This record gives sequence, C-alpha cells and structure tokens, in this order.
Amino acid sequence: MADVFSAVGRRKTSVARVRLLAGAGDITVNRKNVNEFFSRDTLRSIVRQPLSLTETSGKFSVIANVNGGGESGQAGAVRHGIARALCLADESYRGVLKKAGLITRDPRMKERKKYGQKGARKRFQFSKR
Repeated sequence: MADVFSAVGRRKTSVARVRLLAGAGDITVNRKNVNEFFSRDTLRSIVRQPLSLTETSGKFSVIANVNGGGESGQAGAVRHGIARALCLADESYRGVLKKAGLITRDPRMKERKKYGQKGARKRFQFSKR
C-alpha cells in the first residue's frame, strides 16, 4: 500500500490538487490550515464531508493546492479531490462516496454571455412599435 494518494478535484472554474497521507487528520489548503483558508463554517464542513462519511478523519492528513474560482467552488473542488483520493486509498469507500454524490464532478458552470445581448439569458426589451 502506497502512503501518498494524489487526485485532482474540480468544481466550477476551480481546480484542486489533493494529496492524502497517513497522519493525524489535519487539512492544509494552500499552505494554510482549513480554518484559516475557508472563512465560513459551511465551506469547512463541505471539505470535511468525504472524511466524515468514510470515518477516516483521524487516519489521513490532507494537503491541497487549489486555484481558480471563488471560495465556494474551491471548497467543492477540494471535496471532490479528497473523495477521489479516498477511492484510491481504499476501494471499499467508493460505494459510500458515490451514494453521497461526491465522486461525480458537478457539471454546473456559469453560462456564457451571448453576443448582441445583455447576458446569458437576458434579452433587450421588446418593443412592438
């Protein structure tokens, strides 16, 4: 069994490179503690979700490098990367993580603005006369 598991997680425009090591369970994102990096409790719980579902929060330490997007997208990317790395660490976690929907990459992205219009869906006001 290898002692380092690497995976890439993505969400919106964020990309997270995650390394899972045997350790005390500390999570480091961009060389900062997860509590320093993510300001909201919901984002911290999103990051910890795969570890709590598989009951491995004390077994693995997480080192993640994340870039692109905003805070919410980055938290989702880190979560996706941790879930993928856990599957590499132990194949038996796959069922639990898949049932929770953590292995699937969330395909929702911002829709592009269309030319000649105000936005992605917004149109200019229609005038009959």
